[in-house]
Amino acid sequence: MTLVQLRHLISLAHTGSFSKSAQAMHLTQPALSRSIRALEEELGMPLFDRVGRRNELTAFGREVLERSRHLVFEADELRESGRRLREGEGGTVRIGMGSGPGAMLMTPFLMHMAKHHPRMRVAVARGGTDLLVQSLRAHTLDALVVDARSLKPAPDLELGLVREMRGTFMCRRGHPLARLRAGVGFDAVRRYPIASTPLSDEVARTLVEAYGPEAHPAHCVTLQCEEVPSLVEVARQSDAVLLAVRAAAPGLVELKMNPPFDGVARFGLVTLRRRTEAPALGILRALMQALIRDN
Repeated sequence: MTLVQLRHLISLAHTGSFSKSAQAMHLTQPALSRSIRALEEELGMPLFDRVGRRNELTAFGREVLERSRHLVFEADELRESGRRLREGEGGTVRIGMGSGPGAMLMTPFLMHMAKHHPRMRVAVARGGTDLLVQSLRAHTLDALVVDARSLKPAPDLELGLVREMRGTFMCRRGHPLARLRAGVGFDAVRRYPIASTPLSDEVARTLVEAYGPEAHPAHCVTLQCEEVPSLVEVARQSDAVLLAVRAAAPGLVELKMNPPFDGVARFGLVTLRRRTEAPALGILRALMQALIRDN
């Protein structure tokens, strides 16, 4: 028994005519007759009686028709639900975001979903990479957007759509360091509070190679939290120097470090291998391609 056969039954019950139903369903009349006959054989009882020129349902056929309509309706609803999920019109998507990508992506992502996919439930979790990965493995998150350098390689994790972002030291306009024309040494930066999110070992290594052991984040960072927007606001209203990706703080002034700082963040989309992807991740990918980039 198939849904196709049930659709044939419903059509024939409506028209009472094999020729009309075959034409409406773009079938030959013999093909429709074979379909109905196969259904009757499987069920073990006739579904139609020939009355004059019409084919009318038997008592058993009326019972089968009622159930068939319910089954076909539910199947159509399942298909429509799948379409809505694919197109971002329903369902739930749960995304974990690290501090850097979250600063640039979270608000635009929520805004886009509110405007263009208002019926979809969206949940965004923030935190460190290790905790977010735990939630991904526990199936409480569908995907992560994190700094790929802070991600421990594992056979069950899939890293894709890696976008590189330039990191730099920044301060407010009018800051004493912003007035230096010949370049800013790290010793000068250390005279002020240094703010950043938790940094990966690779960034720490880059800082130490460029400016010496005192540039290790464990020694020099005095203001640390997971939320870049909060750190940006602190740097905007004080003499604190922010170390972050340039695109996360367009209103701050970039310091011309001497020697230059060559830090690069690599933000990527992380999912579990061999797990069916949440349909709305296509929307997130498109926003990542549009927003996570250096201006």
